[in-house]
Amino acid sequence: MSSAGADEGRFLPGRHLLDAYGNHGFRFGGMSHRGSILALPSGVRAWHVTAIAELDAHSLADVLAEASAIELMLFGTGTELVPLPASLRALLREHGMAVDVMPTSAAARTYNVLVAEERKIGAGLIAVE
Repeated sequence: MSSAGADEGRFLPGRHLLDAYGNHGFRFGGMSHRGSILALPSGVRAWHVTAIAELDAHSLADVLAEASAIELMLFGTGTELVPLPASLRALLREHGMAVDVMPTSAAARTYNVLVAEERKIGAGLIAVE
């Protein structure tokens, strides 16, 4: 991954703490990425979602593929808290995941704490300025 853009094919294997967020991207694993990210047990990947309204089963495919390794899925909704649609909450619950939604800043900090505690965590983080 690099600052080149939010190409969904970009992937950095392994669990990584988030070193920084803002300026429309994230820093982790000694790299920077411009755009939103999915931080999953298998690694961090670019994510095309820029608003909660864009979430659907397709944008959650990677999350669902790793559902057995995720107990809690965090969503960072940008600068403001935006509720996750009930249908998507139900879909994630059907796959055994609890869901928490908060602004990206809080989600990034929470993700780091839970990764440090070696919890089974995933996060979908929408990039902020």
